Amino acid sequence: MKRAALLLASLMLSLAWRPAHGRVEPFDPFGSARVEATPGARVPLDAMFRDAGGRAVTLRTLAAGKPLVIAPVQHRCPNLCGLTLQGLRQAIAGQSYRPGRDFEVVALGIDPREGPADARVSQQRLTGAPPVPGVAALVGSAVEIRRVTDALGYRFGWDGRIGQFAHIAAVAVLTPDGRLTRWLYGVAPRPTDLHLALTDAGRGRLGDLGDQIRLLCYHYDPATGRYSGLVMSIVRAVAMTTTGALLATVLVLLARGRARKAAG
Repeated sequence: MKRAALLLASLMLSLAWRPAHGRVEPFDPFGSARVEATPGARVPLDAMFRDAGGRAVTLRTLAAGKPLVIAPVQHRCPNLCGLTLQGLRQAIAGQSYRPGRDFEVVALGIDPREGPADARVSQQRLTGAPPVPGVAALVGSAVEIRRVTDALGYRFGWDGRIGQFAHIAAVAVLTPDGRLTRWLYGVAPRPTDLHLALTDAGRGRLGDLGDQIRLLCYHYDPATGRYSGLVMSIVRAVAMTTTGALLATVLVLLARGRARKAAG
Protein backbone atom coordinates (compact mmCIF):
# COMPACT_ATOMS: atom_id res chain seq x y z
CA MET A 1 0.00 0.00 0.00
CA LYS A 2 2.82 2.34 0.94
CA ARG A 3 4.64 1.50 -2.30
CA ALA A 4 1.52 2.21 -4.34
CA ALA A 5 1.17 5.56 -2.64
CA LEU A 6 4.78 6.43 -3.49
CA LEU A 7 4.25 5.47 -7.13
CA LEU A 8 1.11 7.61 -7.29
CA ALA A 9 2.95 10.55 -5.74
CA SER A 10 5.80 10.16 -8.23
CA LEU A 11 3.34 10.10 -11.15
CA MET A 12 1.60 13.25 -9.90
CA LEU A 13 4.96 15.02 -9.52
CA SER A 14 6.01 14.04 -13.04
CA LEU A 15 2.74 15.38 -14.47
CA ALA A 16 3.14 18.59 -12.51
CA TRP A 17 6.75 18.94 -13.73
CA ARG A 18 6.03 18.41 -17.47
CA PRO A 19 3.92 21.53 -18.15
CA ALA A 20 6.49 23.74 -16.49
CA HIS A 21 9.43 22.40 -18.46
CA GLY A 22 7.84 20.86 -21.57
CA ARG A 23 5.74 23.80 -22.70
CA VAL A 24 6.11 24.98 -26.28
CA GLU A 25 7.73 28.38 -26.53
CA PRO A 26 5.71 31.02 -28.47
CA PHE A 27 6.68 31.45 -32.12
CA ASP A 28 9.11 34.33 -32.65
CA PRO A 29 8.65 35.71 -36.19
CA PHE A 30 11.45 38.25 -35.73
CA GLY A 31 13.89 35.51 -34.79
CA SER A 32 12.83 33.21 -37.63
CA ALA A 33 12.48 35.75 -40.45
CA ARG A 34 15.70 37.50 -41.40
CA VAL A 35 18.35 37.81 -44.09
CA GLU A 36 21.97 36.91 -43.31
CA ALA A 37 23.45 38.32 -46.49
CA THR A 38 26.88 37.15 -47.61
CA PRO A 39 27.82 38.96 -50.84
CA GLY A 40 29.58 36.59 -53.19
CA ALA A 41 27.89 33.48 -51.78
CA ARG A 42 27.29 30.92 -54.51
CA VAL A 43 23.73 29.73 -55.07
CA PRO A 44 23.22 26.18 -56.45
CA LEU A 45 21.91 26.90 -59.94
CA ASP A 46 21.36 23.18 -60.51
CA ALA A 47 18.53 23.10 -57.94
CA MET A 48 15.47 21.52 -59.56
CA PHE A 49 12.03 23.16 -59.53
CA ARG A 50 8.78 23.19 -61.49
CA ASP A 51 7.45 26.27 -63.22
CA ALA A 52 3.85 27.50 -63.47
CA GLY A 53 3.29 25.11 -66.36
CA GLY A 54 4.52 22.08 -64.39
CA ARG A 55 7.77 21.76 -66.36
CA ALA A 56 10.97 20.74 -64.57
CA VAL A 57 13.53 23.58 -64.69
CA THR A 58 16.73 24.66 -62.98
CA LEU A 59 17.88 28.15 -62.09
CA ARG A 60 20.78 27.71 -64.48
CA THR A 61 18.42 27.00 -67.37
CA LEU A 62 16.30 30.03 -66.50
CA ALA A 63 19.27 32.36 -66.04
CA ALA A 64 20.72 31.38 -69.43
CA GLY A 65 23.93 33.30 -68.76
CA LYS A 66 22.19 36.48 -67.53
CA PRO A 67 21.86 38.08 -64.06
CA LEU A 68 19.06 36.58 -62.01
CA VAL A 69 16.57 38.32 -59.70
CA ILE A 70 15.02 36.02 -57.09
CA ALA A 71 12.01 36.99 -54.98
CA PRO A 72 11.30 34.39 -52.26
CA VAL A 73 7.53 34.30 -51.68
CA GLN A 74 4.65 32.17 -50.50
CA HIS A 75 2.55 32.06 -53.65
CA ARG A 76 -0.76 31.90 -51.79
CA CYS A 77 0.33 34.39 -49.13
CA PRO A 78 -2.60 36.68 -48.20
CA ASN A 79 -0.31 39.38 -46.83
CA LEU A 80 2.78 41.09 -48.27
CA CYS A 81 3.92 38.65 -50.97
CA GLY A 82 1.48 40.02 -53.52
CA LEU A 83 2.61 43.56 -52.76
CA THR A 84 6.26 42.49 -53.02
CA LEU A 85 5.72 41.04 -56.49
CA GLN A 86 3.71 44.06 -57.64
CA GLY A 87 6.43 46.34 -56.25
CA LEU A 88 9.08 44.35 -58.12
CA ARG A 89 7.00 44.59 -61.28
CA GLN A 90 6.86 48.38 -60.93
CA ALA A 91 10.59 48.56 -60.24
CA ILE A 92 11.28 46.53 -63.39
CA ALA A 93 9.05 48.82 -65.44
CA GLY A 94 10.76 51.90 -63.97
CA GLN A 95 14.26 51.12 -65.26
CA SER A 96 15.70 50.40 -68.68
CA TYR A 97 16.85 46.75 -68.41
CA ARG A 98 14.30 44.26 -69.68
CA PRO A 99 13.51 40.71 -68.47
CA GLY A 100 14.38 38.03 -70.98
CA ARG A 101 16.80 40.31 -72.81
CA ASP A 102 19.05 41.58 -70.00
CA PHE A 103 18.14 39.51 -66.94
CA GLU A 104 15.74 36.88 -65.62
CA VAL A 105 13.22 37.10 -62.77
CA VAL A 106 12.10 34.24 -60.51
CA ALA A 107 9.35 34.23 -57.88
CA LEU A 108 10.65 31.35 -55.76
CA GLY A 109 8.01 29.59 -53.69
CA ILE A 110 9.19 28.80 -50.15
CA ASP A 111 6.21 26.56 -49.31
CA PRO A 112 6.88 22.98 -50.53
CA ARG A 113 3.14 22.17 -50.37
CA GLU A 114 2.37 24.56 -53.23
CA GLY A 115 2.08 23.42 -56.84
CA PRO A 116 2.18 24.90 -60.34
CA ALA A 117 -1.35 26.31 -59.99
CA ASP A 118 -0.16 28.34 -57.00
CA ALA A 119 2.89 29.50 -58.95
CA ARG A 120 0.60 30.87 -61.64
CA VAL A 121 -0.83 33.30 -59.08
CA SER A 122 2.62 34.84 -58.54
CA GLN A 123 3.45 34.82 -62.23
CA GLN A 124 0.32 36.80 -63.00
CA ARG A 125 1.17 39.30 -60.28
CA LEU A 126 4.60 39.77 -61.82
CA THR A 127 3.65 39.89 -65.48
CA GLY A 128 -0.09 40.11 -65.92
CA ALA A 129 -1.63 38.13 -68.76
CA PRO A 130 -0.20 36.82 -71.00
CA PRO A 131 3.11 35.97 -69.25
CA VAL A 132 6.17 38.04 -70.11
CA PRO A 133 9.34 36.26 -71.32
CA GLY A 134 12.11 36.20 -68.75
CA VAL A 135 9.77 35.94 -65.75
CA ALA A 136 9.02 32.64 -63.98
CA ALA A 137 7.33 31.46 -60.80
CA LEU A 138 8.67 28.22 -59.29
CA VAL A 139 7.69 25.57 -56.78
CA GLY A 140 9.82 22.77 -55.40
CA SER A 141 10.58 20.30 -52.65
CA ALA A 142 11.62 21.40 -49.18
CA VAL A 143 15.16 20.14 -49.85
CA GLU A 144 15.64 22.14 -53.05
CA ILE A 145 14.03 25.24 -51.58
CA ARG A 146 16.34 25.12 -48.57
CA ARG A 147 19.40 24.59 -50.77
CA VAL A 148 18.75 27.92 -52.45
CA THR A 149 17.46 29.93 -49.50
CA ASP A 150 20.24 28.73 -47.19
CA ALA A 151 22.85 29.77 -49.75
CA LEU A 152 21.17 33.17 -50.04
CA GLY A 153 21.08 33.56 -46.26
CA TYR A 154 17.30 33.85 -46.41
CA ARG A 155 15.76 32.56 -43.16
CA PHE A 156 12.07 31.87 -42.68
CA GLY A 157 9.93 29.83 -40.32
CA TRP A 158 6.51 28.17 -40.22
CA ASP A 159 3.96 29.68 -37.85
CA GLY A 160 1.45 26.93 -37.15
CA ARG A 161 -0.92 29.29 -35.38
CA ILE A 162 -1.82 31.11 -38.60
CA GLY A 163 -0.72 28.53 -41.15
CA GLN A 164 1.81 30.80 -42.87
CA PHE A 165 5.53 31.33 -43.18
CA ALA A 166 7.16 34.27 -41.44
CA HIS A 167 9.60 35.74 -43.95
CA ILE A 168 11.19 39.00 -45.09
CA ALA A 169 10.01 41.02 -48.08
CA ALA A 170 13.15 41.28 -50.20
CA VAL A 171 14.64 40.35 -53.57
CA ALA A 172 18.12 38.99 -54.30
CA VAL A 173 20.20 39.88 -57.36
CA LEU A 174 22.67 37.25 -58.62
CA THR A 175 25.45 37.23 -61.16
CA PRO A 176 25.08 34.96 -64.21
CA ASP A 177 27.19 32.28 -62.48
CA GLY A 178 24.96 32.32 -59.38
CA ARG A 179 26.85 34.56 -56.94
CA LEU A 180 24.87 36.83 -54.64
CA THR A 181 25.43 40.49 -55.48
CA ARG A 182 22.82 42.39 -53.49
CA TRP A 183 19.64 42.10 -51.43
CA LEU A 184 17.05 44.83 -52.01
CA TYR A 185 14.71 45.08 -49.03
CA GLY A 186 11.09 46.14 -48.81
CA VAL A 187 7.86 45.54 -50.71
CA ALA A 188 8.77 48.05 -53.41
CA PRO A 189 12.44 48.19 -54.52
CA ARG A 190 13.44 51.49 -56.05
CA PRO A 191 13.93 51.25 -59.83
CA THR A 192 17.32 52.95 -59.46
CA ASP A 193 18.46 50.37 -56.90
CA LEU A 194 17.35 47.50 -59.14
CA HIS A 195 19.10 49.05 -62.13
CA LEU A 196 22.35 49.54 -60.21
CA ALA A 197 22.22 46.04 -58.70
CA LEU A 198 21.74 44.52 -62.16
CA THR A 199 24.57 46.64 -63.54
CA ASP A 200 26.77 45.40 -60.71
CA ALA A 201 25.68 41.78 -61.26
CA GLY A 202 26.37 42.07 -65.00
CA ARG A 203 30.09 42.50 -64.27
CA GLY A 204 30.58 44.93 -67.13
CA ARG A 205 28.36 43.06 -69.58
CA LEU A 206 25.20 44.97 -68.72
CA GLY A 207 24.75 48.68 -69.29
CA ASP A 208 26.74 51.29 -71.16
CA LEU A 209 29.70 53.41 -69.98
CA GLY A 210 27.32 55.83 -68.29
CA ASP A 211 25.81 53.00 -66.21
CA GLN A 212 29.27 51.82 -65.15
CA ILE A 213 30.33 55.35 -64.15
CA ARG A 214 27.07 55.83 -62.29
CA LEU A 215 27.71 52.63 -60.36
CA LEU A 216 31.08 54.02 -59.28
CA CYS A 217 29.31 57.13 -58.00
CA TYR A 218 27.06 55.13 -55.69
CA HIS A 219 27.69 52.85 -52.77
CA TYR A 220 25.54 50.06 -51.43
CA ASP A 221 24.35 50.07 -47.82
CA PRO A 222 23.74 46.44 -46.75
CA ALA A 223 21.79 47.58 -43.68
CA THR A 224 19.09 49.25 -45.79
CA GLY A 225 19.47 47.21 -48.99
CA ARG A 226 19.71 50.42 -51.00
CA TYR A 227 22.24 52.43 -52.96
CA SER A 228 23.03 55.99 -51.92
CA GLY A 229 24.93 58.76 -53.65
CA LEU A 230 28.62 58.47 -52.86
CA VAL A 231 29.38 61.63 -54.79
CA MET A 232 27.15 63.68 -52.49
CA SER A 233 28.84 62.14 -49.47
CA ILE A 234 32.23 63.11 -50.89
CA VAL A 235 31.01 66.63 -51.68
CA ARG A 236 29.72 67.04 -48.12
CA ALA A 237 32.99 65.74 -46.69
CA VAL A 238 35.04 68.08 -48.87
CA ALA A 239 32.78 71.00 -47.97
CA MET A 240 33.15 70.29 -44.26
CA THR A 241 36.92 69.98 -44.60
CA THR A 242 37.15 73.22 -46.59
CA THR A 243 34.97 75.07 -44.09
CA GLY A 244 37.10 73.80 -41.23
CA ALA A 245 40.30 74.89 -42.99
CA LEU A 246 38.90 78.38 -43.68
CA LEU A 247 37.77 78.74 -40.08
CA ALA A 248 41.20 77.67 -38.84
CA THR A 249 42.87 80.21 -41.18
CA VAL A 250 40.63 83.02 -39.94
CA LEU A 251 41.37 82.15 -36.32
CA VAL A 252 45.13 82.14 -37.01
CA LEU A 253 44.96 85.55 -38.75
CA LEU A 254 42.93 87.01 -35.91
CA ALA A 255 45.43 85.69 -33.39
CA ARG A 256 48.34 87.19 -35.34
CA GLY A 257 46.52 90.53 -35.54
CA ARG A 258 46.02 90.61 -31.78
CA ALA A 259 49.68 89.66 -31.27
CA ARG A 260 50.86 92.60 -33.44
CA LYS A 261 48.64 95.05 -31.56
CA ALA A 262 49.93 93.79 -28.27
CA ALA A 263 53.54 94.10 -29.48
CA GLY A 264 52.95 97.62 -30.80
